[in-house]
Amino acid sequence: MRTEQEIFSPLPLDFYNQPTLQLAPALLGCLLVKETPEGTASGIIVETEAYKGPFDQAAHSFKSRRTKRTEIMFGTAGSAYTYVMHTHCLMNVVSGGVDVPEAVLIRAVEPYSGLSLIRSRRPKAKNERQLTNGPGKLCKALGISMEDYGHRLDQPSLWIAPGPDTDKFVTKAGPRIGIDNTGEAKFYPWRFWIQDNRFVSR
Repeated sequence: MRTEQEIFSPLPLDFYNQPTLQLAPALLGCLLVKETPEGTASGIIVETEAYKGPFDQAAHSFKSRRTKRTEIMFGTAGSAYTYVMHTHCLMNVVSGGVDVPEAVLIRAVEPYSGLSLIRSRRPKAKNERQLTNGPGKLCKALGISMEDYGHRLDQPSLWIAPGPDTDKFVTKAGPRIGIDNTGEAKFYPWRFWIQDNRFVSR
């Protein structure tokens, strides 16, 4: 059995230096950990979406669009790309390498540690599943914010660690969600999730 210290040790930055369409499913089962003054909370990543930058109409960096918001996507793989949508903060993992603006959206997690803290941040959640079954929900629950923009994910206070010892899971893939006005890109099977995990967004 692995110790808690081993479970919460950050993955090395080299982990993120793999093709985006490999990184997105590789993140499933890993732990997303966030330290705040109120305490530490974490969740097992159960759903991700890959965004392939310049050639992906659904990506913020489509046609290599470089703005204040997307600037971090052009940087080193393994950084946090956070942005606000409809007042909610969402978190992506930068991938693709320098000047290859790609990213993986963390779409859902299963609460793992700091459950009381997670519940206090999501008091209107109707049940446990709704605590973290969406990209905005999980950021609120774990305390991830725009202050984490550009943060390297191999060091505190926000990092990704190898997942705890669990039974092997089945990875499923299909079209991404909520990108209807993106031409052919809406059909790309670049969403990945753990089969039968109840925290998957849909």
